[in-house]
Amino acid sequence: MHGNTPEGQTKGADRALAERLLAGLGRPPLAIVLWDGSRIGPDESVASIIVTDRRALWGIALNADLHFGDLFAEGRIRIEGDLLAFLETAYRAAEGQPVPWPLRLLHRWQNRPRRNSLSGSRENIHHHYDLGNDFYRLWLDQEVMQYTCAYYPNESASLEEAQVAKLHHVCRKLRLKPGDTVVEAGCGWGGLARFMAKHYGVRVRAYNISREQLRFAREEAERQGLSDRVEYVEDDYRNIQGTYDAFVSVGMLEHVGTRQYPELGAVIDRVLAPHGRGLIHTIGRNRPALMNPWIEKRIFPGAYPPTLSEMAAIFEPYSFSVLDVENLRLHYARTLQHWLERFEDRVDEVRQLFDEHFVRTWRLYLAGSVASFTTGELQLFQTVFTRPDYNELPWSRAYLYTAGEEA
Repeated sequence: MHGNTPEGQTKGADRALAERLLAGLGRPPLAIVLWDGSRIGPDESVASIIVTDRRALWGIALNADLHFGDLFAEGRIRIEGDLLAFLETAYRAAEGQPVPWPLRLLHRWQNRPRRNSLSGSRENIHHHYDLGNDFYRLWLDQEVMQYTCAYYPNESASLEEAQVAKLHHVCRKLRLKPGDTVVEAGCGWGGLARFMAKHYGVRVRAYNISREQLRFAREEAERQGLSDRVEYVEDDYRNIQGTYDAFVSVGMLEHVGTRQYPELGAVIDRVLAPHGRGLIHTIGRNRPALMNPWIEKRIFPGAYPPTLSEMAAIFEPYSFSVLDVENLRLHYARTLQHWLERFEDRVDEVRQLFDEHFVRTWRLYLAGSVASFTTGELQLFQTVFTRPDYNELPWSRAYLYTAGEEA
């Protein structure tokens, strides 16, 4: 395509802009190749960014966080070399680099996230989770359909083994026992609820606003003979009713938004029994920042990964005691690597379900997510909390690492 595009030959201004892009990143070991074959950057590079037209070059110059993903999905930007290595190099290079104030103003206007009102949350969740169960079945684990960070008890664990280990890890942290009642806010395809009922003898009410996921969850509960112990409710977490021994939320807080944290805390305070235990499992950050605007626009509308200090707005107004915080950042990186490998193994089927644009979009999303966790841009927090006078947790964490004791 070089030299044959409508752009024709590059101009000095094009090459200067590409040079400024690399200089603004501290001159990382990356190269930019323009539409006529002009190469800017080191001879030896981790990867090369192939730019097919002038408007694509200006798009990434003005707001790479927003425009790069769409241009990649359209095929107007390609990566020559390993995509994950490119993304990790670019993320590390961009960390802490100053952005000129005119671009900061432009980004503030362009990168506005969507709201998480009652109606907005339903629309945001539908955008991502109702793509179809057939799609997610292609590349998630085959045991419990978990679309959240797995827990790898050893380096050789498979995705299926790690997802089951994650479920046990969550249940042990909550100190579940037969006869307990549990409420789950945001239950995905319902795997955790079924697992708690089957292996820990509890009764679960699980809330979700994704119709596709709930259809799958109810069918599986019926198939496994668990319908009398697990109830799936199509409703927002703000409408949870009842009193429970445990509150759990795995992978939902990212979709709540910090403005709603006090309201979420009030819900937990209203429904958690005096002896109750709670666990929130969420993607997070070390310092406040918006979700990548392309991810927020194309993949997860309304998403926001909180810092630990921002999460305090859930706990502090209601005097909840935070008893344990664990960061599973590298576990999520490995989970995403497994998902990406499986996605690529089934990519022809994904293409048949959707199209090439969708394939490129999700390839970049999954690879970019791996890079976000390996470089520390994102974290994965599991936070355990209770009422302030709950004194029944063991004095060490040894109970978390037992195995083979559950039915």
